[in-house]
Amino acid sequence: MELLILSLASLLAGFVDSIVGGGGLIMVPALFAVFPTTQPATLFGLNKGASVWGTAVATVQYARRVDLRWAALLPAAAAGFAGSLGGAWLVTLIDGSFLRKGLPFLLLTVLAYTLAKKELGSTHAPRFTGTAETAAACSIGLVLGFYDGFFGPGTGSFFVFLFVRWLGYDFLNASASAKLLNTATNLAALALFAYKGHVWWHFALTMAVANVVGSVLGTRLALKHGSGFVRIVFIVVVSALILKTGFDAFMR
Repeated sequence: MELLILSLASLLAGFVDSIVGGGGLIMVPALFAVFPTTQPATLFGLNKGASVWGTAVATVQYARRVDLRWAALLPAAAAGFAGSLGGAWLVTLIDGSFLRKGLPFLLLTVLAYTLAKKELGSTHAPRFTGTAETAAACSIGLVLGFYDGFFGPGTGSFFVFLFVRWLGYDFLNASASAKLLNTATNLAALALFAYKGHVWWHFALTMAVANVVGSVLGTRLALKHGSGFVRIVFIVVVSALILKTGFDAFMR
């Protein structure tokens, strides 16, 4: 029964995450509900062990239909990997929970800006080229990679927003690009958790299959309906993240 519940949660998480990120909003609470006495690091490792496959498959799916800007994104993915390792290492030394109360307000700012700028992300018009684009993408990868390793909630959605707002991508291209970088940050965190023995592979592998199925379904839906659909899902997911992180910060 535990595996069935987690597999269904992983499928839904993969579906949502493949479109705009935010799969952890579904997966992490499910893990804590099913294993309430388990060490958090083990649950986070289990989450990464399942979700990294979904983000990787989503990247491949998007790459077949979206013209990804590989020259900028591959170095950015490497920066994200390094940043995530650094954040994960730092969180073993200090507690990152001090970020909890500020996160809902940051997400609220992202949501308000997206709602106010109705044309934001509707057209794909990259602002940078060459080394300038690579530098900007690497900055995003390094900073959000560090955040993902150190704290984590909302990383995928932050990737999407920054690719739209700063680099000038539309929501579909931003989501596709975010999947590549999020795969790198997830892989770094998974490597660290696995090294520390915090991954239950007998659960993670089954959940990974479900996550991939959800990811394929979500990616196909995003590709079929385009940037307008991705924008709507982004608004819904960020709104849910505000409610969840606000509750965790101020009600518990």
